Amino acid sequence: MDNDNNLFEYYVTDEYDGYRIDKLISELIDSFSRTYIKKIIDDKKVTCNDKIVKASFVVSENDHIKMEIPPVEVPEILPQDIPLDILYEDSDVLVVNKPKDMVVHPAAGHYKDTLVNAVMFHCKDNLSGINGVLRPGIVHRIDKDTTGSVIICKNDNAHQKIAEQLKEHSINRVYHAICYGIIKEDEGTISTLIGRSPSDRKKMAVVQSGGKEAVTHFRVLKRFEEDSFTYIECKLETGRTHQIRVHMAHIGHPLLGDEVYSSRKSKFKTNGQCLHAKILGFVHPTTNEYIETNAPLPEYFSHLLDVLK
Repeated sequence: MDNDNNLFEYYVTDEYDGYRIDKLISELIDSFSRTYIKKIIDDKKVTCNDKIVKASFVVSENDHIKMEIPPVEVPEILPQDIPLDILYEDSDVLVVNKPKDMVVHPAAGHYKDTLVNAVMFHCKDNLSGINGVLRPGIVHRIDKDTTGSVIICKNDNAHQKIAEQLKEHSINRVYHAICYGIIKEDEGTISTLIGRSPSDRKKMAVVQSGGKEAVTHFRVLKRFEEDSFTYIECKLETGRTHQIRVHMAHIGHPLLGDEVYSSRKSKFKTNGQCLHAKILGFVHPTTNEYIETNAPLPEYFSHLLDVLK
C-alpha cells in the first residue's frame, strides 16, 4: 500500500488465479467490505494491466492490479530482534533457515513475530520494496509449519531477478518430507493440475481443469516398514501453493502431521506437516554465480528419523 498517492498495487499469484477481482481485493484487504470495494470499482478506480475493469472481471496469474483508494491506516510493521539462522548473506540476498511455527510475512491480525519483523531488524533499511510495507524483501514464502530455506532480497534489482527465476522455475528447490505409508517405487514424478478445491476455497486440490500445471519429482530416501512411513526427497519443477502436500496426498501418501490434507492420526507429535525446504539453489542476481544452500534438518525431524522403525 502506498500512502502517498493512495494506490494499492498487487501482482496476482497462482493461488488467486481465476478469482473475480472484487473477491480478490476483499481477501487481500479484509478491512474493506465487498460493498465498499464494489463502489471503488464502479467509480473506475481499479485497473488490471492498466485497463479499467468491472467487479466481475476474472484475474489471471501475474496480472497487475492497481486500485486508487482513500487513505487507510496501515499498521506499522516494526523490526524485532529475533535470532536468524543465516545460511548465506551478501549485499544483495539473504537466505535463512526458517523455524517451525513462524509466519513469513505480516498479515491481518498477525503483525509481530514474523520472518519479516526479524529481517527488518537484521537488514535495517536494506530490503527490496517491490512487495510493499507488509512484505519487504519477500520474493517467495513457505508455510508457517514448513521449515527451511527462504531467500530475502535486499534491493529491487535482486528481487526482480530472483522473481524471474521463480517464474521460469529455474531455482533448484529440494524438500525433505516424511509421509504415511510405504512407497514401493524408488522414485517417481507426479504431474497434475493444481487449483483451488471446489469444496473448500481455503484448500488446494488436484483438479481436472482450470488449475495450473504442477510437477513434483520424488525419491525415496528410507522406508520405515514397521511404523509404515517413508522418508522422501521432493524436487519441485513448479512451485504451486501447497504443491508437495497436495501431490503426496493425491497419491495416497499424505505428509506426517499434515492436518489440512490428511485425516490420519499418528502417535508422533510434529506441530504441522513434516516438511523441510532443504536445498535452495539460484543464480546470483549480480555475479551470475550459482549459489546453493543446504538447510540442516530441524531437531524434531532428525529425532523422528532416529525413532522410526
